[in-house]
Amino acid sequence: MTRKIPMLQALNCFEAAARHQSYTHAARELALTQSAVSRQISSLESFLGVQLFQRTRHGVLLTTAGAAYARQIAARLDGLERDTLDTMARQGGGGTLQLASVPTFATRWLMPRLASFASEQPDIVVHIDAYTKPFMFADTEYDGALYAGTPEQLARWPGTRATLLMHEEIVPVASPRVLAARTDWQPQDLLELTLLQQSTRPGAWRQWFDAMQVEGESARYGARYELFSMLAMAAVQGQGAVLLPRMLVEAELARGELRIVCERPLRGQRAYYLITPEAAHEKTALQQFRQWLQGAAA
Repeated sequence: MTRKIPMLQALNCFEAAARHQSYTHAARELALTQSAVSRQISSLESFLGVQLFQRTRHGVLLTTAGAAYARQIAARLDGLERDTLDTMARQGGGGTLQLASVPTFATRWLMPRLASFASEQPDIVVHIDAYTKPFMFADTEYDGALYAGTPEQLARWPGTRATLLMHEEIVPVASPRVLAARTDWQPQDLLELTLLQQSTRPGAWRQWFDAMQVEGESARYGARYELFSMLAMAAVQGQGAVLLPRMLVEAELARGELRIVCERPLRGQRAYYLITPEAAHEKTALQQFRQWLQGAAA
């Protein structure tokens, strides 16, 4: 079957012109003449039967159809370049993985461990982009996604396979300076501390105190921060106590910058998963990464 795909040179010219909103700048970038760029884009418009640019007295402007097509083409050209560079670097051997991941999990749990995967599988290159929401794998270049969510959220991500990595275990932590006043902290004692809040989980402290069977009317009144990393830094600086997944503050606990206030963990509603598209055949590199990931999580 013959594919209905334009010439690559025409797509390159169009992508550069769309990015610069200028044939002249596109020609300079591609080391072509302006007339050559114009001819390539005209041929592309003829191929598509769609006007991509509107000519004005001051240059060119993307049409609505042109702007939509430019976004799609840019992503595919980026993927083609990435795959080409990977193949050149590996001389045809090994493999590559393109992963999406919730940022904090990637930076605080995965990255410190990724060197061990590289030592076990030196011919596999792992690329990671930050992504927080479900998406359609067919519309992206991703092989998999590292995702934090609940079973109910996973049920709304059709056409995928979820591999459970670990449940979220929430613990109260604070700077040793803040905790110096006592040696044996009990759950009710935390009400004496400033309780920092995560803005996306406003009921976290209330849930923790309820699980500890402690009445805590002041559990909602501390300063709010959106990200785990913000909360961890605030706690290290002595601003108060925070509730965080244990695995996301391993480094701070190991360095002694934070201390668990009392060893009363609460299993969170969320868990961490490797999400992959359902497929009859899965690339070997992804299978090897899943196996390593499960071992590291265990």
